[in-house]
Amino acid sequence: MLERIPRMSPSRLLSGLQRAANFLTPRSALLICALFLLVGAAFAADYRIGLDEHTQREIAVANWDYILGNGDFAALAPHDRVYGISFELPLLLAERALGLEDYYDVHRLRLILTHLFFIAGGFCCYLLTWRLFNNRLLALLALLLFLLHPRIYAHSFFNSKDLPFLSMFSIALYLLERAFRRGTAGAFVLLGLAVGVLTDLRIMGMMLFPAVLGMRALDWFNAASRPQRRRILLTAGLFTLIAPLTLCVLSPWLWTNPGDYFAQNFSLIADTPHVELQLFRGEWIYSSELPPDYLPTWFTITTPPLILLLGLMGMAAAAKRGLACPGTVFSNTRLRFGVLLLACFTLPAVAVILLGSDMYRDWGHIYYIYVPFVLLAAWGLHWLAAPLLQSRGQPGAAYGLVGAGLALIVLQIAQLHPQQQIYFNSLVDRTTPEHLKTWYKIGIWRSETQDALKGLLERYPGETLTVWMSKVAAPVALPEGDQQRLVVNSPTRDPDFALYHQQHRPGLPVKPTYTQSVYNNTFLSIYALDAARMDRATVDAYREFY
Repeated sequence: MLERIPRMSPSRLLSGLQRAANFLTPRSALLICALFLLVGAAFAADYRIGLDEHTQREIAVANWDYILGNGDFAALAPHDRVYGISFELPLLLAERALGLEDYYDVHRLRLILTHLFFIAGGFCCYLLTWRLFNNRLLALLALLLFLLHPRIYAHSFFNSKDLPFLSMFSIALYLLERAFRRGTAGAFVLLGLAVGVLTDLRIMGMMLFPAVLGMRALDWFNAASRPQRRRILLTAGLFTLIAPLTLCVLSPWLWTNPGDYFAQNFSLIADTPHVELQLFRGEWIYSSELPPDYLPTWFTITTPPLILLLGLMGMAAAAKRGLACPGTVFSNTRLRFGVLLLACFTLPAVAVILLGSDMYRDWGHIYYIYVPFVLLAAWGLHWLAAPLLQSRGQPGAAYGLVGAGLALIVLQIAQLHPQQQIYFNSLVDRTTPEHLKTWYKIGIWRSETQDALKGLLERYPGETLTVWMSKVAAPVALPEGDQQRLVVNSPTRDPDFALYHQQHRPGLPVKPTYTQSVYNNTFLSIYALDAARMDRATVDAYREFY
């Protein structure tokens, strides 16, 4: 009986699995996005408020009041007035529509919506990869690469400043490919809306404007007939009209001060007003004096090696194809997009280095370059699997190795939860935590202070605690009952505890009364004023991650 059962060779099995994956992938992509959303909603409350959350929300409040005729921008710092409201205003309107007043609830809503937008960007990355390579399994892996960068994954919850731009960048790139594939007026109107929103979020979105017009000009020169050229001019004109119009509508400050808006935006690229000390390779350096390799180093040591390798392979594949067939750069869709992706990844980084822009918080200012890097990584995986196809082998082996590598990244994300933003790869010595803490800046967003405060409150139930710390925004994202039991930086009450960031800049004084640290971990030192509390003041806020 058993002899009648046909044996299936490994190659036939892999081929069958690939055919099944190609059939299921559209549903699988939506299923993966839904799974990420469910997991994110379940664990969103574990992520704490970031340093910029208050400022970002105040930007939306000031703009909304201005739109209603009830205020102006005087309350905002000049460098905050240039940030758009395309993402922050919907967050503000959502919290008001739901009637949320306690900031603990507002914070959780912001976390979930920011993460949802990030997942939408990942789905557009999947669609773009599918269109460029006509391989749904490859597109599915690109989606996972997009979603599983440990640092960016954590930022997709609490960073409503940098991550919405990254997500919108992915959406805009997909709509760009869609517009050129379809060539219709509606597609270019939609692209213009996307580029306008992208530029409102951050002025660097303007880089897609000349890219679209340049590619459309190439299409005009390559057009075979006069009607085709007229259609190309029409679509280019619609895009040229819609993109800046959308930007103007979404940027209230442009309504009265367009010159100042653009002048301050571009000045921020070269001269950021926040000059901070950065711990880089064991030395404290001002952000205005960082070495040229600061950005490449941070990108290299904080990106999983698998993604780094695939991205470099993709860059090599795109460059090799372009040099081998330079004439096809202007006509081959995939190669033309390869050139665009290379430009979107390299040019912002080169501009930051050449202009000497102040950089702080690792490479968070240009997290958006990860989008073209993921698409190039998909190209690298396609290039890796191509020889197997040509030799009648099975590319499933290459995809399987990548899948195994992604599984390891998932384990690392789970291990670091909810502090994935401190991820370092194996290129950094992580065996000795003290070495790492004295080599690179770790707790940059200081969201860990809230867990330390929560831990203190749990150790002293029913008591009201007075705490001194350098950042006062943290307590507001705690439940209302906890907030009422905390007195922060009181001018009239002596503090019970003081919280210091482990990597505070040199010269920051520690008060003489706090001579004995009662708690130390990767992020924080906690000092107790009353010696009687010292034995009880251990806070299980965070373990040593490295």
